[in-house]
Amino acid sequence: MYNVIIDCDSLKNQERTMLEQALSKAVVTDMPLVLELLFVSAEEIQELNARVRGIDKVTDVLSFPAMELACGEAISAEEHGECVEEGRLYLGSVVICKERAKEQAQEYGHSVAREIGYLTVHGFLHCLGYDHEIEKERKVMREKEEEIMQRLGLGRSE
Repeated sequence: MYNVIIDCDSLKNQERTMLEQALSKAVVTDMPLVLELLFVSAEEIQELNARVRGIDKVTDVLSFPAMELACGEAISAEEHGECVEEGRLYLGSVVICKERAKEQAQEYGHSVAREIGYLTVHGFLHCLGYDHEIEKERKVMREKEEEIMQRLGLGRSE
C-alpha cells in the first residue's frame, strides 16, 4: 500500500500525518498519491465557485480531480501517466473555506477540527470519483466518509 501525501502548508504535522494515514487506507494505488489541500477566504471560494461552477455564492469545499476515476477504482500510474510528477501521482486539489467550515461546525454542534476533517475527506473522495448526485451514490459516499472519519477519531459520536 502506498501513502496519500497531503500538500498543505496550513496543517500542523500531527494533523497532516493523521489525515494521510486515514486517507491512505481508503485507496488502492501502485504509487504514492499527492492531494493538494488549500484554505481560502469566503470571497476567494465564492469567486472560484462562480468561475468554475457558475454558482455565485460561498461554498464550503470544492474539489478538482486530476484524473477521471470511478469510485473505488484502483489507481495505476500506467493508466494515469499524465499525472505522474516526481515519482508520485497527483490526485487533485481540494479547496476549503475555513470561514464557512467554522460556521457549519457551529450550526452542526461539533468542533471546527471535525468539520475541516470532514470537508477534506469529502473533497478527497470526490477526487477518487465518488459523488452524491443520486441516492445510491450518496449512500456509498457517506459510508466511505464515515469509515474514514472513524479512523480519524472524528466520527459522528466524537
